[in-house]
Amino acid sequence: MRLHQVAHSRAGDKGDISNLSLIVYDLRHFEAVRAHVTEARVRQHFEGVVHGEVKRYEIPHLGILNFVMAGALGGGVTCSLALDPHGKSLSAALLVMEVPEIDEAIQRLI
Repeated sequence: MRLHQVAHSRAGDKGDISNLSLIVYDLRHFEAVRAHVTEARVRQHFEGVVHGEVKRYEIPHLGILNFVMAGALGGGVTCSLALDPHGKSLSAALLVMEVPEIDEAIQRLI
């Protein structure tokens, strides 16, 4: 299944750093998402786009994972010739990451 089935995402930027939040719709799915959406998986998912460190921060009681990705915006907004210099499309790109099925209940909601 893809992450967009159990979560939504928002993107922010500061210089050449992209900040992606991943927020589960239902807190019951947070632990499974936390287990499968690791720093290493996100780094692999954005291979060729993110050239620096990926750091994950967690806010479990709100069902949020926050990824701070260095070297993700081609030098930053004022330095990049990229079509999306702020990296806003990275949140949509994160949501197509494949993860194992969370549980049968979520499938009934889709």
